[in-house]
Amino acid sequence: MKHDSIIAQEGYPFIVLSIVAAVFIAFLGIKWLTILFVLITFFVVWFFRNPERFFAEEEKVIIAPADGRVIKIEDLAINGTISGKFKKISIFMNIFNVHVNRAPVSGKIEAINYHEGKFVSANLDKASSDNERNEVMFRTADGRVVWAVQIAGLIARRIVCWVQVGSSVGKGERFGLIRFGSRVDVYLPPDSAVSVKTGQKVRAGETPLGYLS
Repeated sequence: MKHDSIIAQEGYPFIVLSIVAAVFIAFLGIKWLTILFVLITFFVVWFFRNPERFFAEEEKVIIAPADGRVIKIEDLAINGTISGKFKKISIFMNIFNVHVNRAPVSGKIEAINYHEGKFVSANLDKASSDNERNEVMFRTADGRVVWAVQIAGLIARRIVCWVQVGSSVGKGERFGLIRFGSRVDVYLPPDSAVSVKTGQKVRAGETPLGYLS
């Protein structure tokens, strides 16, 4: 399934619910509340928007997997379900960003690790380790490994992953979404060249984060 409709399918239950509520309240004749729920309906439709994105293809470029703002770039060594030395780029998504996530590189999905956790604000450092998260491992044709970690935030309560272990994805292809404000951490090989800066705004499937060596 391509998940390329203009509205992400996970949004339809929320859209229908808000429309039904708006119609019911309008029937009751409560004007101000009707207007509020109509506005909520428009917001929900807008939140689950799923626009097309395009980028200039370069073999070694790594594309942003999420819309948002780069809040941290660091070199680190970790030991867990993700192990090794990496360059880590953290992207914070607020409720106004597109929340569909896209593959940062082309390759095969080699691992998916889901972790239950807390729902602290996704812009805090501890969100990477404490919050509910879903780790997706991409292995490129030449054997390089890139991880994209979907992290739930203070408001987000559902991480959706559309890919499975063993499936092949193209760079920029949609692989999931997170509902209502969240974060994506990207783990690059330590010899990668990073091309973004802290505070910079990025767009999923469009903005280059860096380049594989």
